[in-house]
Amino acid sequence: MILKIFIDEHEQEINVPESIIQEATDYFDMLDKDMDQGYQMSRTWVENPDILQRCQIVSDRILTALENNNKETGTLMAAYILSRVPNAHAMHLNLEGDMTMYDLETK
Repeated sequence: MILKIFIDEHEQEINVPESIIQEATDYFDMLDKDMDQGYQMSRTWVENPDILQRCQIVSDRILTALENNNKETGTLMAAYILSRVPNAHAMHLNLEGDMTMYDLETK
């Protein structure tokens, strides 16, 4: 599966093997449990992030992973998004520092 990442004008595809989505379910559940406690999303505290907000949070980790050339983390975070939103096609990110402005595109 492929998740496209758009950072401003730049496009990158993250190829996520189906096996990662299936094998990392415990890790994804751990991420969800952590986010169930609430999350600081840029300047706003979100008590109970919904699925879009969870994808925005994870996308911020993708952005950091790409900046640090950490393909493994980027792929794992993309796999989380695809596991929670199977029809996800792309995430539109920006470098302005506000993850609440990230946009999830579905097929």
